[in-house]
Amino acid sequence: MFERFTAELLALMLDSFWETVLMVGIAGLLGTVIGLPLGVYLRLTDRGGVLENRWANRLVGTLVNAVRSTPFIILLVAVIPLTRLLTGSSIGTAAAVVPLTLAAGPFAARLIEASLREVDEGLVEAAQSMGATTWQIVLKVLLPEALPGIVAGVTITLVSLTGYSAMAGAIGGGGLGDLGIRYGYQRFLPEVMAVVVVVLILFVQALQSAGDWLVRRLAHRG
Repeated sequence: MFERFTAELLALMLDSFWETVLMVGIAGLLGTVIGLPLGVYLRLTDRGGVLENRWANRLVGTLVNAVRSTPFIILLVAVIPLTRLLTGSSIGTAAAVVPLTLAAGPFAARLIEASLREVDEGLVEAAQSMGATTWQIVLKVLLPEALPGIVAGVTITLVSLTGYSAMAGAIGGGGLGDLGIRYGYQRFLPEVMAVVVVVLILFVQALQSAGDWLVRRLAHRG
């Protein structure tokens, strides 16, 4: 069994692992950059929010839900023109970051919105009574109070992106998913597929553990 793991294949597995780390890391960062303001806006314009606006909330919420409800494999194919425009190619690690980011943004937005909902409304009302502006309420009340929940939401997003990145391998997106399909499935090497699955499980466990640790630190500090 192990004789099939040549030095060349092991090097390829290492490269594929780092491709997965890059895809998840970059898409997670960009997705959070997109999702954070979306989540804040959804909370502010929601019923009882500082900037309550039912129609604006429904419009943005519908767009967010539309992307979230689209199966990722369909999203991968649907945004190929955009991917080619931004990266010059529809395959490879850089190309996979585009659909991964588009999937991560709305996903993170809803998790961040849910975290902001948990903030005590009394704190917001107290800030308003003291004349705080909307920006001050967001930066000094909502985000600091919801930070542990936001970190937990970003962790969930990264874990989900790991699964999506493996799926991106189905269309040559690179990473461990691509390696598992090309070697484990197409070349009938089940042991390679098994190792890819184990590495992905360990990677997800590491992400979740790091996120849980940071959430506990932030909650304790708060």
